[in-house]
Amino acid sequence: MTLRVVAGDPTDLERSVGDYLASVRARGRSIHTRSQYESVLRRVLVPWARREGIFGVEQLDQRALDRFGSELLEVGGPKGPLSRASCRTYLRTVGFFLTWARREGMATEARPQLPQLPRRILETLNRAEIRAIEDAATTERDKILIRLLADTGCRVAEALGLSPADLIEHGRDRFIRVIGKGDKQRDVPIQPALFARLTRLATKGRPADAASDRIFLSLRRRGSGLFEPLTTSGLEQALREAAERAGIARRVYPHLLRHSFVKWALQRGLSPIHIARLVGHEGLEMVNRAYANLTASDASAQLMRALQADDD
Repeated sequence: MTLRVVAGDPTDLERSVGDYLASVRARGRSIHTRSQYESVLRRVLVPWARREGIFGVEQLDQRALDRFGSELLEVGGPKGPLSRASCRTYLRTVGFFLTWARREGMATEARPQLPQLPRRILETLNRAEIRAIEDAATTERDKILIRLLADTGCRVAEALGLSPADLIEHGRDRFIRVIGKGDKQRDVPIQPALFARLTRLATKGRPADAASDRIFLSLRRRGSGLFEPLTTSGLEQALREAAERAGIARRVYPHLLRHSFVKWALQRGLSPIHIARLVGHEGLEMVNRAYANLTASDASAQLMRALQADDD
C-alpha cells in the first residue's frame, strides 16, 4: 500500500532530512558544509523522491538509489548536467544522510554507487619553479605564502586563516596550527627559518589598524578603512602574477602548490600515511593520484636509497 501524500505536505523523508540537517548544525559543521548538504538533500533528493513516489527513508533501497544516481549522471541537477566529480559529491552527501538514518533505525543497508572518475595525472611544479615564483613575488607577504603552501601542502583557507596564536613552538620543532575540513585541527611542521619569517610578518610587519588577527592581510585599506584579511582571490592573483614574472607558461594556482608538495614528499621518501596526515586527508586518494605522476627513475632512486641504508 502506497502512502498518499497531499502536495505541499512534508513527507516522512522530508522530515527526516530536516532532522539530519539539524544534527549537522548541532555538530558545528561549517556554513559551507551545511549549505552543500541542504542544497543536495532539499533541492535535489527530496523533489526527485516525490516524483518517484518515495515518501520515506526506508523506500530508498538499492534500486531507488541506482535510479537517482543514473538521473544525476544523465540529466544533472537543478542547473543542468553535472560532472562525474559533482555527481560523486551529491551521492556522498546522500550517503552521509543514509548513514545517519541507519543509526536512527530508519534506513536499509543500501548505499549510493559512486561513479568512477577518469584517472588523470596531477600536474605539479618542481622545486626550482617554486623558488623562481617565490623570488618573483613583490612583497614579503606573498613570498611567505608561496613558500608556506609549497612546503606544507596546506589548503588555501588553512593558510589564510592563520593568526599569531597558531605559531607553535615545541622545543626545537616549529609548527603551524591549522583548522582543516570538518573543523579538524592539526599541527603542521615547518622549517625554523620560515617560522621566523612568519613570526616577523605577524608582529613587526603588522599594521596597527588591522581588521582582524589574521597574519595575512590586504596590502591596502579596504572600504572599512582597515587592513582586512587577504582573500582567496587576492592570493590567486598574487600567485598568478608572480608566476608570469617568473616565466612560468603554465597556469599556476594555489592548489597546484599542494599537489606539488605531495609529489615532492613522495619523491623524498616520506610515508604516504604521514603525507596524508600532513595535508589533512583521512584517506590516501590524493596521495595515490600523486603516485601516478612518479617516474620509474623516482622509484629507482627510492629503492637505491633504501638498499644503501640497509647495507650501512
